[in-house]
Amino acid sequence: MNEIFLIILVLAAVVAIEMKDLIHATIMLAAFSLVLVFIFFTLQALDVAIAEAAIGAGVSTVLFVVAISKTRRHE
Repeated sequence: MNEIFLIILVLAAVVAIEMKDLIHATIMLAAFSLVLVFIFFTLQALDVAIAEAAIGAGVSTVLFVVAISKTRRHE
């Protein structure tokens, strides 16, 4: 089971790096964090999983989206 999550984790990281749009890359980083939460959960590190869900997927994503929305987006 962990192997599947690790493959998805690597794929999410590669897709986030290859994205041209910063908002889409931020959403992929949030997905990366959520997959990491599932990995921590399967490893029975519940406190780390909760912290990653709150900080990694929640607060960081909001901060990135707010920062990107305050800049001009052009390619």
